[in-house]
Amino acid sequence: MDVEEVAHLRRARDLLDRAYAEPLDVPTMARGALMSPSHFARRFREAYGETPYGYLQTRRVERAMALLRRGELSVTEVCLEVGFTSLGSFSSTFARLVGMPPSTYRAGDHSELARVPPCAARTWTRPSRNGEARQASRA
Repeated sequence: MDVEEVAHLRRARDLLDRAYAEPLDVPTMARGALMSPSHFARRFREAYGETPYGYLQTRRVERAMALLRRGELSVTEVCLEVGFTSLGSFSSTFARLVGMPPSTYRAGDHSELARVPPCAARTWTRPSRNGEARQASRA
């Protein structure tokens, strides 16, 4: 992969990081990388280890975790806030990546994260797409 292609992929990934709550599809993401949708999907996976849509879902769940820890919004409000259009889809994706339903996560004790800087908390609580979600801190 050449430097220019990596720069284009990074631009698309930055779009996903910024606009995670927007209705994004692969053709829109590919335009951000100046590539065809199929080429973009292949190269994105090679560069980042997951599909563009998988990356987007992970970002959405990551943001949902932060909102649920605050406890100010309902699960449905969080679902819509982070860009999901279906509560069922949100709940199943959240449970698959985090290891528990969003309502259980929201009700959990997150006081240990109150003393941790947000950047460290984000890394520590990052959802895992390969099923290795950290269960020990969520039990």
